[in-house]
Amino acid sequence: MLFPFLNSVASWFLKQRIHQIELFLKYPHEVQEELLMNLIKSSENTEFGKNYDFVNIKTYRAFAEKVPVSSYEDLEPMIEKTRQGHQNVFWETPIKWFAKSSGTTNAKSKFIPVSPEALEDCHYKGSKDLLCLYLNNNENSEMFTGKSLRLGGSSQIYENNNTFFGDLSAILIENMPIWAEFSSTPSSKVSLMSEWETKMNAIIKETLTENVTSFAGVPSWMMVLLHRVLEQTGKSHLKEVWPNLEVYFHGGVSFDPYKVQYQKMLPDSDFKYYEIYNASEGFFAIQDQNHSNDLLLMLDYGIFYEFIPMDTFGTSNQTIIPLSEVVLFQNYAIVITTNSGLWRYMIGDTVRFTSLNPYRIRVSGRTKHFINVFGEELMVENTDKALAKTCESTQSSIKDYTVAPIFMTEKEKGAHEWIIEFDVLPNNMLQFEEILDQNLQAINSDYEAKRYNNMTLNPLKIHVARPNLFYDWLKQKNKLGGQHKIPRLSNSRTYLEALLSL
Repeated sequence: MLFPFLNSVASWFLKQRIHQIELFLKYPHEVQEELLMNLIKSSENTEFGKNYDFVNIKTYRAFAEKVPVSSYEDLEPMIEKTRQGHQNVFWETPIKWFAKSSGTTNAKSKFIPVSPEALEDCHYKGSKDLLCLYLNNNENSEMFTGKSLRLGGSSQIYENNNTFFGDLSAILIENMPIWAEFSSTPSSKVSLMSEWETKMNAIIKETLTENVTSFAGVPSWMMVLLHRVLEQTGKSHLKEVWPNLEVYFHGGVSFDPYKVQYQKMLPDSDFKYYEIYNASEGFFAIQDQNHSNDLLLMLDYGIFYEFIPMDTFGTSNQTIIPLSEVVLFQNYAIVITTNSGLWRYMIGDTVRFTSLNPYRIRVSGRTKHFINVFGEELMVENTDKALAKTCESTQSSIKDYTVAPIFMTEKEKGAHEWIIEFDVLPNNMLQFEEILDQNLQAINSDYEAKRYNNMTLNPLKIHVARPNLFYDWLKQKNKLGGQHKIPRLSNSRTYLEALLSL
């Protein structure tokens, strides 16, 4: 009788948060304005606060005029100073944790500060609110009669000058509150394993005998695990393994390419899918309705939001607006100011608003060309650099290229499919493919993780384009000329299929 009792108690406590959520739903602009002023006030005596005269900033307009918008490269010197053990640089409380993440143009990884406030008032608060909103929409849920199967990333923690860095998932597990540890599986020991093959087997061994009622993790990695569960058990679908499954909480990459495959593994019309939008920089938005994957922007997590209309992004007339000025269905680059000391920081994502009362969003892409179907965060800078290195070592040269994903199927993993038009062909195309793949892994640690032992991504595939293929394609679309460029990377196969058909 213990678990049904705990289910009732947990449900009651989590639902009390609904009243606080209703406050920012009713007064979104006031909540955001007060939050910003609190962030500024608390950082007046930091190096950053003194540099930008925080003591005299009393309004949003003054803040926007004095503090510049920043990229990771802009903040990196201060972040590195803090990683070396200096404190009170850009945030008032000591920062000892840094989430290691790929994506910058000039480095393999970036290190995002994670303050104690961000852990408690943002990341963990977001996790609790996810459960709260789900339970509020599903009164008969028995989720807490069992456990949530969690799947984090590569989870080694490294120490340097009394500061620590690793995957965000590892940091969250390392600092996890007791209530979350009690309701999760596998154990922290297994979750924090760094060798993926060993980790997968250990997760399966530990969870098969548990009463798993929910999943939480990135769709691409979770699919690898769940396929392996079915293989090892010989079951035809996951409800035969865990009969009380009711919901999958997912985020990190688009769920659309995986939805059909999950429905095959979980042929249950009552099974729920709840999406979240979070990153190393913070927890941003949560699906708050059963039958819509629009995401409620969470406004009281210590994050102040601004937005750059994408039609002005990177131009001389770039504009930056607060939440109160956004409009429906326009693409915006997100700018955040956080309780980890990220001041007017561009996270590189784009969103569009699907509702203004309350504020709901959908993630629409990145501010740069990218492929992120499997969580690899592959950027044009990555592919350009990898191709240049590969051409140099194989005495070849290229004219143009484009890349698209090969989506996962029930029986086959995903991959990247390239079309390359060479100016000078390499002597050995198989060797070229292997070297290019190795160079991409060396440049991008997220791609490297997905390629590890072919766990999520198979080796890349290259088509050698006939001469003038890209020129003919642009000509066909009446897009010849300097203003028109070949799309290097895409999350869909539209461009690639069109080129292959010529």
